[in-house]
Amino acid sequence: MTDTTLPKVALIAGPTASGKSALAIALAEKRGGMVINADSAQVYADLRILTARPNEEDEARAPHRLFGHIDGADAYSAARWAAEARAAIHEAHGDGLLPILVGGTGLYLLTLLDGIAPIPDIEPEIREEIRAMQVADAHAHLTRLDPEAAARLHPSDTTRVGRALEVIRSTGFPLAYWHSERTGGIGGEVTLSATVLLPDRAWLHERTDTRFEHMLQSGAVDEVRELEARTDLSENAPVRRAIGVREIADWQAGRISREEAATRAQAATRQYAKRQYTWFRRQPPGAWERTAETETYALLDEFERKLFQ
Repeated sequence: MTDTTLPKVALIAGPTASGKSALAIALAEKRGGMVINADSAQVYADLRILTARPNEEDEARAPHRLFGHIDGADAYSAARWAAEARAAIHEAHGDGLLPILVGGTGLYLLTLLDGIAPIPDIEPEIREEIRAMQVADAHAHLTRLDPEAAARLHPSDTTRVGRALEVIRSTGFPLAYWHSERTGGIGGEVTLSATVLLPDRAWLHERTDTRFEHMLQSGAVDEVRELEARTDLSENAPVRRAIGVREIADWQAGRISREEAATRAQAATRQYAKRQYTWFRRQPPGAWERTAETETYALLDEFERKLFQ
């Protein structure tokens, strides 16, 4: 049974373009909250538009933390995010604010709540070798070394396939071995109210397609040009894997047309949203409420009843 005397934390999760940010900001404005990013792409300073980070006007409506605070050349991890999110939650509580976690990176959220697996540091040479692989080759290697993880992960999920492969290559043990004992989670220290937004898929796909066109018209091309002009970024830097970077770069280099760039990025976004949708429908605890509602203020009323009943 949940101890309701513990400090409250709100969590809003779901696939990209499902309306998470709008709900988080509305809740923060109405109830005095701090919006804390839980999206692995939105931590990077280089790509505000292309990663759909809140704009400056939205950020002015409520305190925001962990948005755009990492340079694209820097390494980042779920463990680092969890430590920073814990600090932001403590800051919010100390200021009398409601911490509102918002994002679509399930690994980040579970690392914060359940704790961190004590995985040793990965050998840099192995990490670079795996990041340079095509995802199909990485998945084939993973199938031989850790068939359980390979069967569980989508063959095109570059990040998770690469992570599972680098762990078993570097440590000699599969991810499942390391995940059997976690430490440092805050799940037992807070009263968590979590809502997962799972709108109609057709509605979501139309929204992602429209949003990418808006990004192209609102400065995403300039963001990619500036990113490509940097000489301190490796070809395998995580920030380069943000959806739209490669497609826009190929268009700007004359390798594909604008139409093809948009088509490819929209298809990649739909596939990403599909993976997120499936994960958030199946993986989080049953206490995380799922909803198909898309209207922000209907969601706000629903969330407030749950938080403040």
